[in-house]
Amino acid sequence: MRVCVFCGSSPGRTEIYRRAAADLAVLLAHKGIGLVYGGGNVGLMGIAADAALAAGGEVIGVIPGHLVAREVSHEGLSRLEIVDTMHERKARMADLSDAFVALPGAAGTLDELFEIWTWSQLGLHDKPIGLLDVAGYYQPMLAFLDHMVAEEFLRPAYRDALVVETDPRVLVDRLSNR
Repeated sequence: MRVCVFCGSSPGRTEIYRRAAADLAVLLAHKGIGLVYGGGNVGLMGIAADAALAAGGEVIGVIPGHLVAREVSHEGLSRLEIVDTMHERKARMADLSDAFVALPGAAGTLDELFEIWTWSQLGLHDKPIGLLDVAGYYQPMLAFLDHMVAEEFLRPAYRDALVVETDPRVLVDRLSNR
């Protein structure tokens, strides 16, 4: 089993984000669950990859060639796959994964999360999707999603498809049981 982790190329403002990325990665490694991610060595991406590797876990990175050229690829992974485009990156990460978790991040993280969530709604996959809501990071977005439901643009079942937890252990257990 492998979990794709979407997360920031920045470490965030406070230590709590870095600790959450490392804790999730170590938990996955200890459970024998591989980590698939965007292949970078910076920010929460690098922290998660390093923590999983240090805990003996499998870590597969998928990165477009133009980012390798900018020297942000992680060179110590179990496997690094280089693809041509960001679209290929997302599709390959999805193919390699059995579930998805979003940690805090910015536009790229949200892009990955919303695309994989849309694919689920369209029936392109039936893999579980989770949000690790570190320090309430996703609360404004979740309030907006609830607003989308209230305004009848988003079906309640689609909103409920996002598993939201603040504790990585609870989140991984819930994703494993879906």
